[in-house]
Formats: sequence, structure tokens, C-alpha cells
Amino acid sequence: MTALLETRGVWQRFGGLVANSDVSISVGRGEIVGLIGPNGAGKSTLFNLIAGVLPPTQGSIWFDGEDVTKLPAAERCQRGVGRTFQVVKSFETMTVIDNVIVGALVRNTVMREARRKAHQVLEFTGLAARADVLASDLVPAEKRRLEVARALATEPKLLLLDEVLTGLTPTEAQTGVALVRKVRDAGITVLMVEHVMEIVMPLVDRAIVLDLGKVLVEGKPADVVRDPKVISAYLGDRHAVGA
Repeated sequence: MTALLETRGVWQRFGGLVANSDVSISVGRGEIVGLIGPNGAGKSTLFNLIAGVLPPTQGSIWFDGEDVTKLPAAERCQRGVGRTFQVVKSFETMTVIDNVIVGALVRNTVMREARRKAHQVLEFTGLAARADVLASDLVPAEKRRLEVARALATEPKLLLLDEVLTGLTPTEAQTGVALVRKVRDAGITVLMVEHVMEIVMPLVDRAIVLDLGKVLVEGKPADVVRDPKVISAYLGDRHAVGA
């Protein structure tokens, strides 16, 4: 499988704190890959490095065959990296459709075309009936979908999903899972951070586990959840001994 995204020996230091340590991962075209790990494992920092929010202290990031390490977030978005945020960042005083138009304007500078694209995305994400509602009036699950819709409107090749299923009811989470699969079926590669392993493991093709800023293990979900190192990272050494 051809790699769409690669991080090569990536380090991120904040003073004396090492958030990411020699992280080398790849995401193949058409994959859904889960990036998991305990709190403080370095997942959000790695997401920010991939999206271009900040440059790595050391190492390189490659996207679609190009070294994008020095490119800012806006230019990576132009090249096809879309993302959502762990803390929802909708424009609360704007309507749902206008929030999505903001994303669509990345590739459609004519407002008529941007609005047409936004309507298509709202249909795709199941938010069409809420198009003219203020973002502030959406329930939390709808706001998560709005984040996905705005990112999809940028027409990404790679979609970075930051905890889009966290905090949802079981029914809402299953709706979110169906949407992620629908995104992949549309030809978009997905890299997602999630905490709830029961939800993410049946969804992803491959899982990458971070712990203390390093790649602990990666592989098929069924193998990852049985790995003693993963059990130890999540539950402690006592549980790993009996694995």
C-alpha cells in the first residue's frame, strides 16, 4: 500500500519536556488508522505536527510524496490535509451552512460554488436539515459532525479526526462510526485519535499506540489489544502479567 502520510524520526520538545520522541509512522492511502494511547502520550502534539500547527523540533513529515515539514497549516490544507479539533471550534454566531462554506472556500473562491459544495457536504454528513440553524443551537453530537463537515468541505485527501466520537452516547457513537466508514468509502484516508478503544478498534484497519511520546506498538487491532505492552500502558504492569 502506498503511503499517503509519513512521519520520519519526528521529535517535539517544549523546553525540557519531550512530547514526541523519534516517532516514525505511515498511513497508507485508503486506510482508517487509529492513533491511541493514555492521556499525555503525545497524540495531540503529533496531530498538530502533521497538520502544520507547529514545526517539529527534529525529523520530517511527508505528505503525498512531498516533504511538507516547513509548510504552515494553511498550505497543508491546500495540499489535502483536513482536520477536526478535540475542542469543537465552530463559529457559534454563524449558521451551519456558513460554517461549512468557510471550509469550502479553500478550493472554491466563487461563493456560489462554495455554497453548492457546502450543501453537498451537509447532505453527506446528515446535517442538511440543520443548514440554516445557528451553530450555537446544535447539540454536542451535531457539533462534532459539523466539525467533520467543515473539514470535508476542504476536499481533503487525508482527514485527521481528533476525538470525534468521544463524549457521545452509544447511539450517537455508532452514527459517528458509520460516518467515518462513509468518508473512507468516498476515497478519503482517515487518521483518528480516540480514547474509547471499544469503539475505535472495530473501526480501524490498523492501530498505532503512543506512550510517553514514543510508538509503543502498531498493527492489526486484534493483535494490539492483546499486546502486554499496551495492556501495561493502559492498566498497569499487574494486568500485563496475566495477559
